[in-house]
Amino acid sequence: MTELASHLPTTKDSRVILCMKWGTKYGPEYVNRLYGMVARHLKGDFHFVCLTDNTQGIRPEVQCLPIPSLALPPGIPERGWTKLTTFEANLHGLQGTALFLDVDVVIVGDITPFFEMPGEFLIIHDWKRPWRITGNSSVYRFRLGAHADVLAEFRRDQESVRKRLRNEQAFLSEVVHRQGKLQYWPAEWCASYKYHCIPTWPANYWKTPAIPPQARIVIFHGEVNPPDALEGRRNRKFRFVKPAPWIRDHWRE
Repeated sequence: MTELASHLPTTKDSRVILCMKWGTKYGPEYVNRLYGMVARHLKGDFHFVCLTDNTQGIRPEVQCLPIPSLALPPGIPERGWTKLTTFEANLHGLQGTALFLDVDVVIVGDITPFFEMPGEFLIIHDWKRPWRITGNSSVYRFRLGAHADVLAEFRRDQESVRKRLRNEQAFLSEVVHRQGKLQYWPAEWCASYKYHCIPTWPANYWKTPAIPPQARIVIFHGEVNPPDALEGRRNRKFRFVKPAPWIRDHWRE
């Protein structure tokens, strides 16, 4: 991929990597490292877009665009539902197939197959409760503009939706499943650092967290993020974990 190629106009055949950063929880280094990981692990050209409220410090190869408003009534918090804006009918004029990645994932293998697997909408299946339809929206793929009805339904019924469901991934999974379009990534592609990398007790006291075989993306959710994993920190008492030095090899620009 040539420098700044991600700023070229997209077409219906474009492969778009989409991420989102707002507030102060994640600094620009998360976006910069995500770009670096994608560049190393995705074969061929791609267009990298970050929807953000602060472009400072983000590397020039990344196209930064404003996060669309959810257009909720005044006083209604958008937190927990913001990702639904990726389904705008016209998301800043972007075209093509989008692979959304949370900024705190760590890519450890080839992600080209995420664009090759057939399906209208693909998402991670919930690891802890696999009997539920709910997906984990750390990694999902869709045609840009093809699911504007999801966002429209949320805007129309947001009050009842917020009372009934916890977050956007529950709502998103419910609506797309109802339409018969919900599919899941192969289970081994997206690994949970918390559930699949950290050895079970008591082996966590002497074994180093490891990348599961066939994993392509490691997802950080709950109390651990990449810097914590690198240093062997957990944000819960009595949950010891050894440092994972392989984070440094992958989570870099």
